[in-house]
Amino acid sequence: MTDRITLAHGSGGRATSELIGAVFAKYFQNDVLDQMEDAAVVSGSGRIAMTTDSFVVDPIEFPGGDIGRLCVCGTVNDLLMSGATPKYLTCGFILEEGVEMATLERVVASMAETAKEAGVLIVAGDTKVIQGKGGIYINTAGVGFVPDTVNVSSSHLEEGDVILVSGEMGEHHATILSQRMEIENDMKSDNAPLCEMVEKLKAAGIPLHAMRDVTRGGLGTVLHEFAVASQCCIEIQETKIPVSPAVKGFASLLGLDPLYMGNEGKMILALPAKYADIALDCMKSSKYGEKAAVIGEVTHEKDSKVLLHTAVGGMRVVTELIGEGLPRIC
Repeated sequence: MTDRITLAHGSGGRATSELIGAVFAKYFQNDVLDQMEDAAVVSGSGRIAMTTDSFVVDPIEFPGGDIGRLCVCGTVNDLLMSGATPKYLTCGFILEEGVEMATLERVVASMAETAKEAGVLIVAGDTKVIQGKGGIYINTAGVGFVPDTVNVSSSHLEEGDVILVSGEMGEHHATILSQRMEIENDMKSDNAPLCEMVEKLKAAGIPLHAMRDVTRGGLGTVLHEFAVASQCCIEIQETKIPVSPAVKGFASLLGLDPLYMGNEGKMILALPAKYADIALDCMKSSKYGEKAAVIGEVTHEKDSKVLLHTAVGGMRVVTELIGEGLPRIC
């Protein structure tokens, strides 16, 4: 690992994993944190899930959302992926001098609206102002309650499980990059709270083995993490991965791979094959899940890798994101 922080350390890929392992996990080590899930399930009043996140997206406002909506969606979705029902959020604002009051008010209003949609309360906060050029940064913490009947982990995949995604990949990544490059198109961020979808899946009594929201590092990185954590082989079909024509064309033009493009309103799910149709119905009937699809399966155990069957009949190994990716998408 390098002796200085680089942009690659914020990519969500290999450099991020190395940084976590060499610094944060080394000093913060405990039985809960060592599981490296999106939200920690801890003892308390029943079972409580806790998570924290920081948001530094540039630009602050973008088609389909803003940093306010994004921070609520990101925190709520992390709780949901542990099987929790999100309940409470805190938020800390770091504001650079020069932020327009109207901009800040729009962001705060957006947070409130999204929190209402997600059914959570923002119960505490803090604000600091620093020198700068008008940026807004937000740190959040979230708490949710986990039913005793739910036990979700990236280490729980089993041979015969199917892999589902809730919709089209890469929309947030493509939108943010378009804004930075001043490319005019109709793409919008997919940032969304997935509460309805997860609650329907739980209410249906489906044994949910693993869930994860597909953010930095993209689908390829999440699948790789699943395979390593569960020591299994996952095989996916390129032709079954939903990607919109707009994102596919944008990615092709810039030499990007939709497998590694970030999202902020999509989830991946692993569960026994016999529940695939029920799960797909739950997802497709939920807000933000209309394009859900089964994309692959766990083919055997003791082989920690992901194989992609390509559209032209070939096969390649899918690793985690290597390199910088796109910094500051969230």
